[in-house]
Amino acid sequence: MAVAHALPVINIDRLSMGEAMRAPVIQEIVLACHEQGCFPVVNHGISKSVMKGALEAASEFFKLSTEHKEKFASADVQQPIRYDTSSRDGISTARSLLKHYANPLKDWVQFCPINPPTYMKKMGDYAVEIQGVSMQLMEATFEGLGLGPLYLQEKLENGVQFLALNNYPQFSHCGDKSSPGLEVMHHEDDTWTAVPAIPGAFHVHIGDNLEVLSNGQLKSLVHRTILNPDESRISIASIHGLSMDEKVYCAKELGGAPGDVQGKQLP
Repeated sequence: MAVAHALPVINIDRLSMGEAMRAPVIQEIVLACHEQGCFPVVNHGISKSVMKGALEAASEFFKLSTEHKEKFASADVQQPIRYDTSSRDGISTARSLLKHYANPLKDWVQFCPINPPTYMKKMGDYAVEIQGVSMQLMEATFEGLGLGPLYLQEKLENGVQFLALNNYPQFSHCGDKSSPGLEVMHHEDDTWTAVPAIPGAFHVHIGDNLEVLSNGQLKSLVHRTILNPDESRISIASIHGLSMDEKVYCAKELGGAPGDVQGKQLP
């Protein structure tokens, strides 16, 4: 059962409006990362057409034949592109997943599906723009931690980005018809909070690596998907970080020591 905990909605276009407007937004971001581990962002600068195009490309891919989609099936999570399905609560295909790398796009576009024909263009446009939003948010977060906006900038610009396309099909099963689809765990009391659907917003999740890097000042997020019996749902997650072969340690400016054993490999 989900309990009501307000999630702050952060308007990030103020990050580019001068120091007087930028500073309060940075404080909002760091506070949300500390207290919730997540927050929705609005006015992020990505057009409705680019967002719609990415969702259309995902939908068209998942409508392809099982035979076609399974060409990308692999048990190796390091594959550049991978298709998989999972079952849940007795539902044979409760989730379909397509995951592929996207940064730098020119290095990975060769692995993208050629069907549907518009997939590479639509998903590529989306990947490039969401990478830009991610960099903007990371700069603000590091500035709020006192590390400066350029902290790890080059490594993140050249780091990993992968897109995870999730398809949750409609099914015949009793369930909570009012659920918006995503719930996050509240850190203080381990209760679940339903994430409201905000048109045009992106939901930002903090991962384990940022919790380690910040020496626990930022909190990684636990979340879950609630299946809806009356409608299918598609989501696109964009995951960002350092290169796959680089470990993350607590920043020495925040109390970390060189070679800190808390280092974690990126997933």
